[in-house]
Amino acid sequence: MQLRLSRKAAEKTAMEAEKSFLKQRCPLSHAFYWACSPAAPCIAQPAAVQEALPSIVPRGPLSDREQAIINVFDQTTYSVVNVFDLTLQANSRAQASNVETPEGNGTGFVWDKEGHIVTNYHVLANVLRTLPKNQLQRNPRVARITLLGTDGFQNSYEAIFIGGDRSRDVAVVKIGADQDALQPVTVGDSSTVRVGQQCLAIGNPFGFDHTLTTGVVSGVGREIQSPLGITIGGGIQTDASINPGNSGGPLLDSKGRVIGVNTAIFTQSGTSAGVGFAIPIDSISKAVPQLIEYGRIIRPTLNLTLATDQVARALKVQRGAVIQGIAPNSAAAKAGLLTTRRGLTGIVPGDVIIGLEDRKVTRAGDLVSALDDFSIGDTVSLTVQRGVGQQQGPEELKIPIQLEEATS
Repeated sequence: MQLRLSRKAAEKTAMEAEKSFLKQRCPLSHAFYWACSPAAPCIAQPAAVQEALPSIVPRGPLSDREQAIINVFDQTTYSVVNVFDLTLQANSRAQASNVETPEGNGTGFVWDKEGHIVTNYHVLANVLRTLPKNQLQRNPRVARITLLGTDGFQNSYEAIFIGGDRSRDVAVVKIGADQDALQPVTVGDSSTVRVGQQCLAIGNPFGFDHTLTTGVVSGVGREIQSPLGITIGGGIQTDASINPGNSGGPLLDSKGRVIGVNTAIFTQSGTSAGVGFAIPIDSISKAVPQLIEYGRIIRPTLNLTLATDQVARALKVQRGAVIQGIAPNSAAAKAGLLTTRRGLTGIVPGDVIIGLEDRKVTRAGDLVSALDDFSIGDTVSLTVQRGVGQQQGPEELKIPIQLEEATS
């Protein structure tokens, strides 16, 4: 009996001491435990709940890789904008779990301190289709741009059309933001991109602004089938999640440099399946200054008409770009190149271009892509096969030719 009394006395003494301690920290009802901290007011917790709460483990330091990703996001997110086609009833915040994003809601990024924004042409396709061609030269309003400020607030601007190029799926618009609010991206070099290197995408998928996804470069030199139905060569493939709304946003390397412009996904469901594509930034870097200066791309050309791949197969040409027509008085005509023509035995294939300088040409699209690496006035060496399909067999020739001007 004495032992039991001693234990009860000890328990009572301990409880009284605990109540006294809690009253000193939280001079409120002592029927509860109190969760207190210097930064937060006391919150009453019943004893049973308090005992069931898990212990909280401090986060601890981030890994070097985590910190590097955070640094890239922090330095780039203020350069990424949301682009709304003016034909849309825009809604920048999702109000339900199943969000339908209208076509024309995409991403862009700040190119310079003058307010030029780069995005995909197909992001603006709806509004551009509604405008007469002569009106596009008058810098019409085509989009609304939301730009995140360093104060955390979204600022909205009307954007005017500066120029675009469907074949590269690139467009430039301009906003009237103060220079202090504009943080241009750092432009990288896509020619040095390697399969396996880390990459990051920032965009507005399904309208969720400034969303970061990460992955690796899965492939290079891919042919991209853009939403406009145009094949773009030299594309970068990535497994970083790219979804509707990411179009026009930057694909970044691990240092935050732009190496591509996200433009398409390969999917059967309409959402990311781990196969996304970006237009290489080297191609964009050549296009944007011309779009800003002239509103269009002034590209070098051979002034040739090339047979489609289907026609080439019908002519039994296995590889190369078949010349179907040549502009009169052009450099190609003066160089003596031959076109496809009708002979005594049927259709005779014209000269077949199989190389331009050190680039191999296996189909017509390869030649178009190769020309992007040169300028008007450059003299290039064409490797052609003459007499393909004839009994004596083809003859391989090297023909120098000067590139001329073509317009979008």
